[in-house]
Amino acid sequence: MSSDGVHALRNPLKDNPNWLVVRDRALVPAGARARAWRDWVVANDPVYAAARRPALPEKIAASVTLALVAAILLFLLLFDWNMLRGPIGRWASAEYDREIRLNGDLDVNLFSWTPSAHVRDLRIGGPDWAREQDTLTVEDLRASVRLGPLLAGRLEMPLVAVTRPRAVLISTADGRQSWRLDPDAPDTGEGLKLPPINRLLIQGGLITLDEQGRNIKLEAVINAREGSDEQAGFHLDGEGTVNGTPLTVMVRGGPFINIRRNRPYIFHGEIAGVGTRLIADGSITRPFDLGHFNATLKLRGRDLADIYLLTGVTTPNTPPYQLAGKLTRDGSKYTFADFSGRVGSSDLSGDLVVDRVDERLRVDADLRSRLLDIDDLMAVLGADPRVTPGGDTVASSGAPGRLLPDAPLNVERLRVMDGTLRYRAARVKRNDLDVREVDIGADLKSGILNLDPVAFAFNRGELRGTAKINATRDMPYSAIDFRLRNYPLESIIPARDGVATVTGRALGRARLEGPGASVHDFAAGSKGTISLVVPQGRMRAAFAELMGVHVLAGLFKLDDESTAEIRCAVADFTVSGGTATAKTFVVDTTPVLATGSGTIDLGAETINLRIDGETKEARLIRLWAPILVRGPLTSPKVDLDRGAVAAQVGVGGILAALVNPLAALAAFVDPGLAEDANCGALISSAR
Repeated sequence: MSSDGVHALRNPLKDNPNWLVVRDRALVPAGARARAWRDWVVANDPVYAAARRPALPEKIAASVTLALVAAILLFLLLFDWNMLRGPIGRWASAEYDREIRLNGDLDVNLFSWTPSAHVRDLRIGGPDWAREQDTLTVEDLRASVRLGPLLAGRLEMPLVAVTRPRAVLISTADGRQSWRLDPDAPDTGEGLKLPPINRLLIQGGLITLDEQGRNIKLEAVINAREGSDEQAGFHLDGEGTVNGTPLTVMVRGGPFINIRRNRPYIFHGEIAGVGTRLIADGSITRPFDLGHFNATLKLRGRDLADIYLLTGVTTPNTPPYQLAGKLTRDGSKYTFADFSGRVGSSDLSGDLVVDRVDERLRVDADLRSRLLDIDDLMAVLGADPRVTPGGDTVASSGAPGRLLPDAPLNVERLRVMDGTLRYRAARVKRNDLDVREVDIGADLKSGILNLDPVAFAFNRGELRGTAKINATRDMPYSAIDFRLRNYPLESIIPARDGVATVTGRALGRARLEGPGASVHDFAAGSKGTISLVVPQGRMRAAFAELMGVHVLAGLFKLDDESTAEIRCAVADFTVSGGTATAKTFVVDTTPVLATGSGTIDLGAETINLRIDGETKEARLIRLWAPILVRGPLTSPKVDLDRGAVAAQVGVGGILAALVNPLAALAAFVDPGLAEDANCGALISSAR
């Protein structure tokens, strides 16, 4: 081996000048070192010397100390703990700003591996605004703790036994809660966390709840007992009302015996009220930490909006529903994951998260439908849903003869929470509008709801836009901006004898804003613009001639399937006070140029339009009579202006009488002087 290799194997301790000392100490046995340390203490430590050969001062100090300890132990053993009831009550009353009293005997046993306390007639009063009723009264309370874990900083309770507790819980509409001992502390929503209790016994408990914000009144009886019969375990049974309708609550759990921190506690709960039923089967993962549990949740009812009265979570109006999924609580966060079911005649699945952020409720939802019934979605907008015997949903506006839903928006519910929503329907059941897909996004913050996108994909074309609802006012104020692209005219105007009357693609835009608690009220008070444009298309020649009221050509061609070109069609309305007034109304075809005027009343949902047609070619016989479109939007009537027809006939009669019978034809001759419209300018001004 080379000298370099030998150098590399050298012990690095040898480079230390004290390495021999280190080596020698390492070779000394541990027992020998301990004996050496003991000998040094005996020879040099003054405390050890005083303890081994105490002088008079040390003997006096030790005696006094032992006497004090014995006196304290004897005092605690013989002390009448009832003497502390008054001081404890006064301190607690001052600390929590409410009257707290221990009216009965107070017994404490400290000399045990499980120290215990026994309190009789405990009374905790209400806060200043609810002093007429005590928040809690307990006839008898016994509790014990384990000494070993307590000294290690953990609280474990072998026994808690409560006899006839009475709790009165009051929550006001402005958010005050009588049971909160520190009203200034932020409400994190993380739930009650109790220490592990091995045995919990409750006899004759009663809870009275008065939740004024959602108008809930409930009285529930609570018992928890040991045993193996059907009455053993935890039982909570409550009855009351929610918004004036019956409410029932039931919770069941196993006996509270041999409960362990790492052993889940199984429970079953049911709530029924306002046409809604919630059923949960789950477990508290770490008893008694009520802020963490897992459960399978099933819910069904007539309208998802009713869930708000039971949970405080705002949801839209819907047809009857039935959903099931996994509910998890993690502190203030609730997750309803991977749920599925039906709403009306549509399937619905997704995930929902409810949390409390900055003391405000927040809801985030991602929802999906494989197959949507469009009437179910209309119910969300305020339409009145009705389920047929076959299981389909039929939605109406809520008022006979109306198109626009008139159900009011509950603005108070939008103000109490924030959140986001994304909803997508992959397919839509066959419908009159030929909607094929739906995509809706929503963001709610501080009472302002932004809808973006609101998108409906048709077989051909789409409607896409945004909407904003300001619910911070007593009367909501909304704004919408929707664009229609490439929607086929044949889906709007019905075919005749199986042949399309009109073909082409429509473009449109609606920009409206205004107050209103419902879709109908918003339209009735709105202002803005509505436009519809057909850049090009084709029309049955007979209908083109009839627009110019060319009677002979139109009537003779009704069975003719030949078509005329639509060079352009533009309808541009200005809206004020819910009335849309035609600013531009032009339908330009190769044979006829038609112009119109009139109004559409969005509040009354009626139309009143007049269409005048001018031919582009000479016509021998033509009635100069405008077409009138009048009546409700759901069923408008098309007719001729009979007064104009009578006037034209009268003119013909006068000419026949004054000149000669052939002169009467002059009243019906149209020289055809109409020219093509400037379609480019019209379309640009309307879009």
